[in-house]
Amino acid sequence: MVQASLKAKRDGVGYRTKVPRNVNMENLQNGYLFSEISRCKLQHIEKFPNAKLISLGVGDTTEPLPDIIASSMAEYALALSTPEGYRGYGPEQGYEALRKAIAESFYKDISVKDTEIFVTDGSQCDITRLQLVLGANVTIAVQDPSYPVYQDSSIIIGQAGNYKDEALKCRNIEYMRCSPQNNFFPDLDTTSRADIIFFCSPNNPTGHAATRKQLEKLVEFARNNGSIIIFDSAYASYIMDDSPRSIFEIPGAREVAIEVSSFSKLAGFTGVRLGWTVVPEELLFSNGFPVRNDFDRIVCTCFSGASNIAQAGGLACLSSEGLKATESMVQYYMENARILVDTFTSLGLEVYGGANAPYVWVRFPGSKSWDVFSEILEKTHIITAPGSGFGAGGEEFLRISAYGNRKCILEASRRLGSFFS
Repeated sequence: MVQASLKAKRDGVGYRTKVPRNVNMENLQNGYLFSEISRCKLQHIEKFPNAKLISLGVGDTTEPLPDIIASSMAEYALALSTPEGYRGYGPEQGYEALRKAIAESFYKDISVKDTEIFVTDGSQCDITRLQLVLGANVTIAVQDPSYPVYQDSSIIIGQAGNYKDEALKCRNIEYMRCSPQNNFFPDLDTTSRADIIFFCSPNNPTGHAATRKQLEKLVEFARNNGSIIIFDSAYASYIMDDSPRSIFEIPGAREVAIEVSSFSKLAGFTGVRLGWTVVPEELLFSNGFPVRNDFDRIVCTCFSGASNIAQAGGLACLSSEGLKATESMVQYYMENARILVDTFTSLGLEVYGGANAPYVWVRFPGSKSWDVFSEILEKTHIITAPGSGFGAGGEEFLRISAYGNRKCILEASRRLGSFFS
């Protein structure tokens, strides 16, 4: 055995176990989009060490936490050093006070109960936990383009099947094209039935917020087909018009929908990590068993609850002073979005988004999005996000993030203006 191991080392292979690799992981053809963007960023820094890089690619918040929120977490953390203030494990579903505050702040007029809310470490993690609930034997539909986690988690869990073409579309996924031609809402009359429909509004990456009429069509489609909608409302706080901020504003949604949401973009908690998921009591599997019960079982098995400190911050966010502070933060980023929209529009480019979301979606007809990404990075030292990384429907587009301090946004606008003019 030792000799065989030594021979393997000489052959450049190294020791191997007898455990086969998960075949679903082998189906992940590319690296995760934002990891690839980070890799390009590091390569660029190595090539241009003195360049002043501006990052408008990964949607990461940049502005400091409001004092009311940071001080609440600091006080809670300090209290942990005292016998009176120490707390260990909390409820896996989150502290009741926070669940009630979420229900009161976001769902007051649409009858979501605190017992239907699960406080977690973020919507991205909850999407994967929901996949564990659903298992491999369901079919799914995603918007095209859309947040890569929906497709990638489906591949990992075994729902997606093999790739069927060069555009890296999976055989068992229904891709709902969302483009300027259909007002970024899929043609449901030609959409095949799927068990699970992932739907994000405002959409990442296009920035489109679905209208009430559009969401009514989506809920009707799900009810007619016996499907479940997983509705991602992570950017709901950025909606500036009368578009619904929750799927549960739509009549009938409680029987066919789950909602995942987050404090990440609402309050700058991308590093703090805090979110929530709503699973209504009325949502049932085909055998009549409550979906909520299975999600609770997964949460209790796979998760020990969100950080106590983060939950203290979440409570502070939802205080009257905290809500004013987070609203001010949202307005700051939306002003950044306006500046970017004005910049690209003035250059004669086709521009979408930026009105109800912190993302600007810019089209470059006839171009490959990774090529445009690379050229802009090379010539302006600005990181963006290539649209094709969000699906085949994102080809020819770039996503520009409005997350950045104002000085960087203005400098980016100047550089882009000079480059394209």
